[in-house]
Formats: sequence, structure tokens, C-alpha cells
Amino acid sequence: MTASSAATPWQAPVADAIVRIKAAHARAGAGTPEALQATAAILQSLAAQPALFSFAQFPLPAAGGSGSARYALHADSDQQFALYLNALLPGKTSVPHNHGTWAVIVAVQGEEENRIYAAAPGTGRIAEREVFSVKPGRPALYGPDDIHSIHVRGSEPALLFHLYGRALETLTDRLAFDLATGEQYRYNERHYRPNAG
Repeated sequence: MTASSAATPWQAPVADAIVRIKAAHARAGAGTPEALQATAAILQSLAAQPALFSFAQFPLPAAGGSGSARYALHADSDQQFALYLNALLPGKTSVPHNHGTWAVIVAVQGEEENRIYAAAPGTGRIAEREVFSVKPGRPALYGPDDIHSIHVRGSEPALLFHLYGRALETLTDRLAFDLATGEQYRYNERHYRPNAG
């Protein structure tokens, strides 16, 4: 979903955050660990404003659908620095995937379990390497080739900022990974929906 074009209270804080994030990437180098850490800190300050970012302003999807509603908050005219707010129902999951660009995930409310994968030596497949929860105060930082999957556990929904170096619809080369068969395929061809997760 695209956020309303009418002026809303969150637009100015988002615009200011993007300016500061772009400056951090200009200083430290686009997509470097230092730039991603600075990005996470800026997004965490944005997330600490529940009057601007809540399920009241960014509703959860109806039950029985994809399990997520994605709200586009910003993207440059060249589709860089694309910021989304994802409202996720309990039970929402994704297949393991990379992005082909850097990404920062910051929780506004709730938790999103992230499973991190690495190549399993000698198998041509990936294997789970780490599991941690993205929650307020604990972001996730990813490079273009990092592989992860998301899982909203328990009974509480989650609201999270996802910021990408390039807009999701442009990421046509990102890969998805089938853990059972080892198949690799283009994520956007089977899983990307413009308004859902």
C-alpha cells in the first residue's frame, strides 16, 4: 500500500530521517557496516514515536490473506532509499531470501524472528546459522548477499520499518531458497506482491 499523499504527521519526521540516513551513507560509504549501524540508530529514533507509527495509523491486514500489509513511506525518484512500514499478523513467515541490496529492519512494536542462513559446505544448499528476534532496540542489518527468513511467532502482531538500498519492485535478481529441495529461484517471480509481504 502506498501511504496517503495528503500531508500526515509522520511525513516530515520520515523525510528528516531519510536526509540523515543518506548523509550517513555519504560519509561512511553506501551500505557499509558503519552506514547500516547509523541507519538503524536513526530508524530507532523514528520508531520511538508511537503517536506517529502504530496499528491505528497503519492497520494490520485482514485475516486469511498474506499475513502482512506493507506501507510505502519513501523512495527517491531513482528508487533508492526505499522505506516501508510492515504490519504483520502472527504466523506470517517468508522463505529464505537475499535482497541484492543492503537492508535495515527496525521494530516499532512486537517481534519478528529472523533466521540467518549460510552455505552448507559440500551440499550446494543453505543451512540455518543463527536465530534472533528483531524487536524494539534490536535491529537487523543485512548486506546484499545475506540470506534470512522472517517469522512472527506467538500471538502478538508486529510493526516494523524495512529500509532497502533500492525499492523492492526493482529487486528482480534477488534469490529465494527452498530448504527442502535446495532449489534457488528469483524471489520476486513467486513471492513479491506490491502491497503485501
